[in-house]
Amino acid sequence: MGVASPVGLTPGGCAASHAAMRSRLLQRNLRVDPPLALTGQGMFIHDSNGRAVIDGSGGAAVACLGHGHPRVLEAMRAQMDRLSYAHTALYSCEPAEQLADLVLEGEPGGLTHLYLCSSGSEGVEAALKLARQYFVEIGQPNRRKFIARRQSYHGNTLGALAAGGNMMRRAIYQPILSDAFHHVSPCYAYRDRRDDESDAQYVARLAAELEAEFQTLGPDTVAAFIAEPVVGATLGCVAALPGYFQAVRAICDRHGALLILDEVMSGMGRTGTMHAWEQEGVPPDIQVVAKGLGGGYQPIGGIMIGGRIIEALRDGSGGFMHGHTYQAHPIASAAALAVQQVIREEGLLDNVRAMGALLEQRLTERLGNHRHVGDIRGRGLFWCAEFVADRASKAVFDPALKLNERIKREAYERGLACYPMAGTIDGKRGDHVILSPPYIATAADIEAIVARFGDAVDAAIASLPPGG
Repeated sequence: MGVASPVGLTPGGCAASHAAMRSRLLQRNLRVDPPLALTGQGMFIHDSNGRAVIDGSGGAAVACLGHGHPRVLEAMRAQMDRLSYAHTALYSCEPAEQLADLVLEGEPGGLTHLYLCSSGSEGVEAALKLARQYFVEIGQPNRRKFIARRQSYHGNTLGALAAGGNMMRRAIYQPILSDAFHHVSPCYAYRDRRDDESDAQYVARLAAELEAEFQTLGPDTVAAFIAEPVVGATLGCVAALPGYFQAVRAICDRHGALLILDEVMSGMGRTGTMHAWEQEGVPPDIQVVAKGLGGGYQPIGGIMIGGRIIEALRDGSGGFMHGHTYQAHPIASAAALAVQQVIREEGLLDNVRAMGALLEQRLTERLGNHRHVGDIRGRGLFWCAEFVADRASKAVFDPALKLNERIKREAYERGLACYPMAGTIDGKRGDHVILSPPYIATAADIEAIVARFGDAVDAAIASLPPGG
């Protein structure tokens, strides 16, 4: 599983025809077609440019077991031979039931049930709708508002986008987003904590802001507060300061609102514990999971639900007024079950913690004193570097320079895939890049990732125009 790559593949067939014409597939960028990912094995993706690239970000922090894991592939093949699809209006299926039993073993934090869908966005939509239904079921229909945080991300469907605070992605759709969602400040100490504040004072200020928002909206109108325990791509691996989530939980409890934790990116082992909230000591009422649940082998996401919510629905209407055609899909469930079994049986959380510590150490050694790296932050195998034009003032680069994209390109040229983002501060200003390698990473992999990343950062900055 180390950095030694199998022999690179020679492009041909599909790859050759792809090069001969512009793609008819709607790509993220309509001006430039991406290379084709042809095969993947372990830490590497082989593409139509003939490159073997270290998947240093697991895609978007998805490929937690890397590519082509034989046990997962075998589980998918076996399930296809038995049953490919059954609608949940009539049937449940064995792998979905087994997956629920496994991830809810011991009822972590009082979470007792699992609802399975096909993505993180669908999971957030389900969490929001379940929160609303819960309050209707217990006779509090006035609770129809949600509080989230600026510079958060909860998905790209309209409800999830409205809940999120990614200003760049919200902007064009703002006129059609629900006004049920309201936003407070993130816990972003690097930029937002004042010089005259201690960590505790900063947390107290954020708690006071959340309390004030409850009071402004009317405490009995708020259904839930939703947040990422470690903020993902929008802000770049930002963990809250100690005491923050305890304060948030106390405010929600005081006003009878639910706490929804979005662990689509940070959960299922990514930050070193199975659930990111374990490191805060604050379990949610509803937890959203996705990327690390199935490791990218099939589209799957879901929500883990507290027992009191289930009891309210069981004693009330008797069901969840929500559903999707592909929820609890047998093959997706079988893939996720195998992924979760591998994580547990191979002790991969231990590796996440060990390799995460090494990744932090090597990033700090390589870039900690870099004149254009303002902050290095993260947990487990979920790390980010935020870039600045000036370390002292924390001034950012001109967004038109697209520094994060330059770093991505330079990294690719060196055989590394990373995850760049713009708009760190407000959706427009700021650059950061995430590294979130698979849980199978070895020490040699980490050394190679940091070496290539550091060189890419230097090359990208050297490519900037004078005065940039």
